[in-house]
Amino acid sequence: MTPAEPAEYDSPWKEALEKYFPEFMAFFFPEAYANIDWSREYEFLDTEFQQIVRDAELGKRLADKLVKVWRRDGKPSLVLAHIEVQSQYEADFAQRMFVYNYRTFDRYELPVATLVVLADDRPSWIPNNFSYQLWGSQTSLQFPTVKLLDYEGQWLSLEQNPNPFAVMVMAHLKTQSTRQEPNERLQWKLMVTKSLYQRGYTRQDILELFRLVNWMMTLPKELERSFNTEISSYEEETKMPYITPLERFAIEEGMVKGIIERGREDVIDILVTRFETIPNSLGETINSLEDAALLKTLLVRAVKITSIAEFEQLLADVTENKSASS
Repeated sequence: MTPAEPAEYDSPWKEALEKYFPEFMAFFFPEAYANIDWSREYEFLDTEFQQIVRDAELGKRLADKLVKVWRRDGKPSLVLAHIEVQSQYEADFAQRMFVYNYRTFDRYELPVATLVVLADDRPSWIPNNFSYQLWGSQTSLQFPTVKLLDYEGQWLSLEQNPNPFAVMVMAHLKTQSTRQEPNERLQWKLMVTKSLYQRGYTRQDILELFRLVNWMMTLPKELERSFNTEISSYEEETKMPYITPLERFAIEEGMVKGIIERGREDVIDILVTRFETIPNSLGETINSLEDAALLKTLLVRAVKITSIAEFEQLLADVTENKSASS
């Protein structure tokens, strides 16, 4: 049996968080949502967060966000909501949340809410606290945890919920459960995509969520063609605001572009995390690369390389070999 295409979870979740952050909070953490003043601007602190977790284990790809928000309770303070979408089991996960939390507090001296969405496939793994004590001194962190697997028993509710993250949860769960079943994934992808037209979304939201679902629920090329054909027919039959072939092509091209851009960012982030700074010329060279497979190879090597000079030589070698073979 041919397996489905390898799924991309992190990038769609990251973009969904950035695009629909209030909806994310309302869907997963309604108590926190109700305490945030949404009339005031919130701010993503991605660069600052990378600095805070500089010493964390290398090579992780997590849809984590640090967001500055204002509370509604009348206090002139800010809250930093630390979001983690963890897609696989990690033995020291709770300890890492504790470290991120205290480092963030140390940097800003503001209350920090650590909010966790667990997107893995282990039903019994639900980390929600870390603590230790010594000689009467005790330190601990408790954090709310949402398990995506718990939504499998709430499918009807997900189908009827207009929140964009109901769609994200459906796409995630069915991508996860069809790793070895590409034909089954095709049917679920059709169902999830058709549901976009039935939730009262604007045409722009349909386009945005179509892109995210398409990005996550990857299919072999022949099944992707079947998907596009059936969705086009469905759009015509229902007379819905539909995605033109040109827009669909732009979405697919945008996905490739997004993968390449994140690949560049990941390579640079790993090098900066390991060696603190990199030469401007090296950063410019990495940002000029357009080959996603090459960037993936460089990311792996960036984790293991012993020096910037060694990485520069590696980059020169692989780009020279690529030019010679083309």
